[in-house]
Amino acid sequence: MRSSALAAPGLLLIEHQQFDDARGAFFESWNEREFAAAGLGARFVQENVSVSKRWVLRGLHYQIHHTQGKLVRVLAGEIFDVVVDLRRSSPHFGRSCTVSLSAREPRSLWVPEGFAHGFLALADDTRVAYKVTDFWTRDAERTLAWHDAALGIRWPLPADVAPILSAKDAQGEPLARAETFA
Repeated sequence: MRSSALAAPGLLLIEHQQFDDARGAFFESWNEREFAAAGLGARFVQENVSVSKRWVLRGLHYQIHHTQGKLVRVLAGEIFDVVVDLRRSSPHFGRSCTVSLSAREPRSLWVPEGFAHGFLALADDTRVAYKVTDFWTRDAERTLAWHDAALGIRWPLPADVAPILSAKDAQGEPLARAETFA
């Protein structure tokens, strides 16, 4: 396993060592010792799997209380993954970071507490699994506006395609009005 720091402090791209043979492939998606050696000593309490059609946009989600760190990977398909640093004490506050994740590559993204997270499915039947460090709490959940110009996110949507959004995601708050972290 190899980890690479991304733009914002604490954000890591994890490249898993994959073993291929005539039967297919194998890799460890979570190994407590390996991740701890990379500085990720998370304790996961829940794992979620979403299934999305092409052009479904989920997010940008976060919990203001019961904050969650997330370990994200793609089981099928491909996503354009986005995180936004919502920690006011961070020099990267309000900045977004993007990465493409695909089932073809054994990679995961570690999103620490204090970030909003979302993604755009780039293929039908895209399956995303993510482990979280705290339980989902309805009253704590917040949604940041995916299309807020202040975030500078360039979603890879064709000009004639609108994303498929949930009602909650369509009503996200812009950064200027969003609850954030210290």
